[in-house]
Amino acid sequence: MKKYSQGISRRSFIAGVAGSSLMMGMGSLVAGCSSEQATQAMASGDLSRVFSPTIWFEINGAGEVLINIVRAEMGQHVGTSLAQIIADELGADWSKVSFTHVDTDPKWGVMVTGGSWSVHTSFTALSQAGAAGRTVLIDAAAKLLGVSPESCSAEDGVVTSGEKSLTFAQIISNGDLSRTISEDELAAMPVKSPADRRIIGRDLRNRDVAEKAEGSAVYGLDAALPGMAYAMPLLPPTRYGSTVLSIDESAAKTIDGYIGALRINDPSETVQGCVVVAAETMPAVLKAVKAVSVDWASGPTASVSEADLIAEGVRLAADPTVGTLYVNEGDIAAATTNAADTLAATYTTSTALHFTMEPQNALVEFDAQGRCHIHAGNQWQSLILPVLAQALEMPETDIVIHQYYLGGGYGRRLFGDQMIPAALAARALGRPVKLIFDRATDSRFDCVRSPSVCTLAASFDGDGNLSGIDHAAVAGWPTKSMAPGFLGTGIDGKGQFDGFSISGADHWYSLPSHRVRAINNELAQATFLPGWLRAVGPGWISWGVESFLDEVAAKQGRDPVAMRLALLDGRGKNAGGDGSTVGGATRLAAVLKDVAARADWGREMPPHEGLGVAVGHGQERGMPTWVACVAHVAIDPSSGDISLKKLWQTIDVGTVVNPDGAMAQAEGAALWGVSLALHEGAAFAAGEVSEQNLDRYTPLRMSDVPDLDIKFVDSTAFPSGLGEPPLIPVAPAIGNAVFAATGRRVRDLPIRLA
Repeated sequence: MKKYSQGISRRSFIAGVAGSSLMMGMGSLVAGCSSEQATQAMASGDLSRVFSPTIWFEINGAGEVLINIVRAEMGQHVGTSLAQIIADELGADWSKVSFTHVDTDPKWGVMVTGGSWSVHTSFTALSQAGAAGRTVLIDAAAKLLGVSPESCSAEDGVVTSGEKSLTFAQIISNGDLSRTISEDELAAMPVKSPADRRIIGRDLRNRDVAEKAEGSAVYGLDAALPGMAYAMPLLPPTRYGSTVLSIDESAAKTIDGYIGALRINDPSETVQGCVVVAAETMPAVLKAVKAVSVDWASGPTASVSEADLIAEGVRLAADPTVGTLYVNEGDIAAATTNAADTLAATYTTSTALHFTMEPQNALVEFDAQGRCHIHAGNQWQSLILPVLAQALEMPETDIVIHQYYLGGGYGRRLFGDQMIPAALAARALGRPVKLIFDRATDSRFDCVRSPSVCTLAASFDGDGNLSGIDHAAVAGWPTKSMAPGFLGTGIDGKGQFDGFSISGADHWYSLPSHRVRAINNELAQATFLPGWLRAVGPGWISWGVESFLDEVAAKQGRDPVAMRLALLDGRGKNAGGDGSTVGGATRLAAVLKDVAARADWGREMPPHEGLGVAVGHGQERGMPTWVACVAHVAIDPSSGDISLKKLWQTIDVGTVVNPDGAMAQAEGAALWGVSLALHEGAAFAAGEVSEQNLDRYTPLRMSDVPDLDIKFVDSTAFPSGLGEPPLIPVAPAIGNAVFAATGRRVRDLPIRLA
């Protein structure tokens, strides 16, 4: 569908029409006539008229609905799901609905795709926008038909009142759409009950699949501009502190099409010690980047190893004076002092890469007015724009990011730091520059998931009852480096914490005493740029929490499922509240009961095989997605090889907007959980990751994919998110299954038994 121009305001919902004036006398001509007569009277749509009541959608005179999507598409089909929300409330004909992913503009507000937030944070606003549009259309149709608005309904792109009806096309082409709806009216706009929904919850085909399958979808890597130069980066030996001493271009100058090697000086200091090699063609730059020789003075972390990072984490966790208080309930000091028995364990995770299929890239040009245009796929445009403005020393409003499909995001494209050297190179050369990272360079430049350390200590009273758990979590913090304004303050008013690096520790179990300290690993922070990777904090914190609870159950001689159910009592703060938290811990208990029954928990297992269980409540406590997981593993006793035979999950995400997309999200997240548990793991050596390509970095292969049995709870509750929660309980469920099969407790990810 063609994208029509529109006149809009950012906040107010103003119903208006762009194009020709109303047909004179049409109201009196149509009023009181039959549906057939009305159809004949207004058979042809006026394509010059566009109903554009809000920034989120517009309808043209043919009745076609175009929906603007501010979220990035990286395989999760977010456009289809968000379009379904508006289309349902609008009463649109789904066959006439299309959408477009928009470029940056202040009118869109905050542009970010991550945290499993898209549906959850958009549902109310988009529902009310659609409902308001429907209200205006019904008012206009009622005037044309000579009936009361209360007698009308809208469905499948048609407004009907008894035997009379008008299509959206007829209403747009001929109706009076001048009614305005205030912000207060919009905020109070009633939306459909779940029983009245016709598009939400339907298994509709995702609209972007066809173009991806046939190859017409345009990713950032596909973008092209006339006269562009091709470029590739040469990175220094450390992320921070390295400086360029000299550049030897002598060998590169013999290559046809070679342009030059540019020393990148970034005023924002985000990209340090980088050299960009440019040429007229991609083959030329591939040769040139190998021919250019750079001599660097290494930064201070040039000797840091993975072992150093983990050791620093262990040291920090053991120091009771460091960290920010994140949870402090009951009296952990008294529980520890009065304990008749204790249990302690340390859990670690290795460095993990994003390793997106599409390596980092950006195409940048400056127009005649000096505005900077960036062509790339990005997840958090609102985050990188101020950094780009600082790096380019120009107003943020003069920078536009043109959005493309992402060949994988997973948190890697939340920042967009590859845009900085591309933009600085384009300005230096005075022409468009397309910067492309090869795989090894992409891995070295990655904002990796930090190696982490969790220590947990449990106290037991004289009767063997659990009296408290003390928890410390240590890692590099993405938010500290990339979005420090989002850091939280400790519950005692002291210190700061990165919520994305501690969420999951504030779980829904009821404990007599519970303390959590969030600790930043400053050595990690200085060595690399810590990044957000799918599931973020809960992806590694729940590895410790859920595995340790199994240790507690084993010590008490209790069944792990029964023990968890006893702790998920839904009392006090765990009762839940409004929105997606309704029901609280009792909903988590419900999915746990369901998955245990479906997996036939407690059955006799063959030798060297076991079942393990774990739960997760989503990335954030405030928008939980309740997930319970059971894993079935078989262990080869001679080699220690782990075979994951099957995963069961039961998920309560509230309202499922697009079932097919939801299942794809759940399956993808669960399989990445498997990959991180058993296969993926990089290690820092000499200040950078050693595993830079698929010969050494080994994600889950097709031959190791287990059977998946995933079920969604049928629910009309407020929708939460699905991009990340199914990943969270997978690793601890596998680790707990290994213990059930072998009696051996594993505490390090990835799990290695050999």
